[in-house]
Amino acid sequence: MSARHHTFVFTDLVGFTTLAAERGDDHAAEVAVELYRRVRGLLSSHRAEEVKTLGDGLMLRCEDPALAMQLGVRIVGDLRGLNGFPPLRVGIHTGPAAHRDGDWYGTTVNVAARLCAAAGGGEVLASEATCEGAGRLGQLRLDEVRLHWLKNVTEPVHARLVSHRPCGLERLRAKRRSDFACRLQAQAARS
Repeated sequence: MSARHHTFVFTDLVGFTTLAAERGDDHAAEVAVELYRRVRGLLSSHRAEEVKTLGDGLMLRCEDPALAMQLGVRIVGDLRGLNGFPPLRVGIHTGPAAHRDGDWYGTTVNVAARLCAAAGGGEVLASEATCEGAGRLGQLRLDEVRLHWLKNVTEPVHARLVSHRPCGLERLRAKRRSDFACRLQAQAARS
């Protein structure tokens, strides 16, 4: 099974090694297990499946690139406010992959994992292939395309940061803050 395209999502807790060193292995294990529990609760609504756990992260496969991006943003957002939880980063890539003995292999998988490593804490980094495959994004916002030179990947990968588009009220508040800042700058310039 390698001809059709799949979307892979990798998650990773930033600073997990430091967390284990400072708070102990038992605490770190509880944090990882809580991550798994929370992510598993979101999989069916995003038509995703868990491929495997990776210590302090997960490898997921999705049928739909848009749902994969929504899942990544949702996971980061849900964990952001949890007390004692390190920031999460997510990498997403879409393309062909080979399925063998319950696992997935190939360049697509490798690029998704490398994008996860390139993302900062609290960021979702999706390849341009994923963004193009997603079509309409609804409540998601994409930053500008940037080239990423990834470890052991011969060509740079075009990728974008993905975030949740503010709802109408959040946009209005942001506009008011921006308008207020512009008025202050204009007043300072006249003074």
